[in-house]
Amino acid sequence: MAEKEEKKEKTVYVGITGDIIHPGIINIIQQGAKYGRLIVGLLTNSAIINHKRLPYLSYEQRKNVIENIKGVSEVIPQEDWSYVPNLKKLKPDYIIHGDDWKDNYLKEIREETIAFMKSIGSEVIEIPYTKGITSSDIFKKTTLGITPTQRIKKLRTLLSSNKIIRAIEAHSGLCGLIIEQIEEDTKEGPAGFDAIWSSSLTDSTSKGKPDIEAVDLMTRLSSLSDILKCTTKPIIYDGDTGDIPEHFVFTVRTLERNGISAVIIEDKKGLKKNSLLGTSVTQTLCDEEEFCHKIREGKKAQVTSDFMIIARIEEIIAGKTVQEALKKSYACVKAGADGIMIHSKEKTGNDIKEFCLEFKKEYPKIPIVLVPTTYNQFTEKEFGEWGANIIIYANHMLRSSYPAMRKCAESILKNGRSLEAEEELCVPMKDILDAIPGNN
Repeated sequence: MAEKEEKKEKTVYVGITGDIIHPGIINIIQQGAKYGRLIVGLLTNSAIINHKRLPYLSYEQRKNVIENIKGVSEVIPQEDWSYVPNLKKLKPDYIIHGDDWKDNYLKEIREETIAFMKSIGSEVIEIPYTKGITSSDIFKKTTLGITPTQRIKKLRTLLSSNKIIRAIEAHSGLCGLIIEQIEEDTKEGPAGFDAIWSSSLTDSTSKGKPDIEAVDLMTRLSSLSDILKCTTKPIIYDGDTGDIPEHFVFTVRTLERNGISAVIIEDKKGLKKNSLLGTSVTQTLCDEEEFCHKIREGKKAQVTSDFMIIARIEEIIAGKTVQEALKKSYACVKAGADGIMIHSKEKTGNDIKEFCLEFKKEYPKIPIVLVPTTYNQFTEKEFGEWGANIIIYANHMLRSSYPAMRKCAESILKNGRSLEAEEELCVPMKDILDAIPGNN
């Protein structure tokens, strides 16, 4: 009896995300409960999304699930990726973890956890990893789907975590699936894309049409619907100039209804002329009040507080100064803009850095969006140090697909057969079909 009472007094800690519950998680909880009173440290969204994808469920929803699992005595928030801050507060007798953290991206976390537990005379218990199933595997193999309401909220949720949001363009459903599923291991943990950029440039170019803003909203949405159907990530929509205010109001309501998280409009007017075509290409900038009026009308048209209107400032592209760009940006924020995209063709990135540092002094909580196509020597971490919040890789998926398709076509023509193309350039069709939910 005395031994039983002593065992009950022991405290056990386990940290989990609790988003997808599978047998491996249940096993950890069951094993931990054998050692004493089990306290679950449930990672908050901000603790998770710097290292893994955004959870499907909110913290409160995940907490409700975990609290009702047999063996769990208490659920507390774990607000850091590291276990040590909570361990310092609780000083548990044991911490339970799967032994897979010996060799994966949690290796450093394991080392600091063992060192701390040893310093307080407590023990780390490693449970054999349940092979064949992880939440990441389930996520890759399953499309759970998402409603427009759920999707539209995701961008603001990501921004609230204070992490750098990584977005990349998608111009087709298959392209969207790659972005949805791809993940790479880094020193900081698994890395993936947080959002999708719906680019008017890549949409029109993939159809073999010029990028002149002649395509109406309904045509764009027809293409975008393929991406919406097979992805769950938030989508940022390239709205070009947004057209006249009356048309922009309609655009805002249509995008919001379809679950798009944000629209970016640029401070130009008249027929669109893409700045990538050369220095001789010019387009008239909107004056400050004209652009701010459009933003105000768009904000009034919103139904939810989740949708975002982001102002794209083209002053630097047009040869004006950083101070002039800042002046218009401040006016846009006062008009209701939820974020600012600053654009430049300068390869040094000095003007962008200057803009970001100055803007954040005035508006530290307003997101800055960068599209570092020309100044791509900088890392996302460096952009974060400048004050940037969203990094968009605006046309790389399309640009990388074009040379691959040309090489394949050239190989077939050169050799009079497809053998060489098959061996050097093509993946088995099965690999592509396996990426599409429902085919396997």
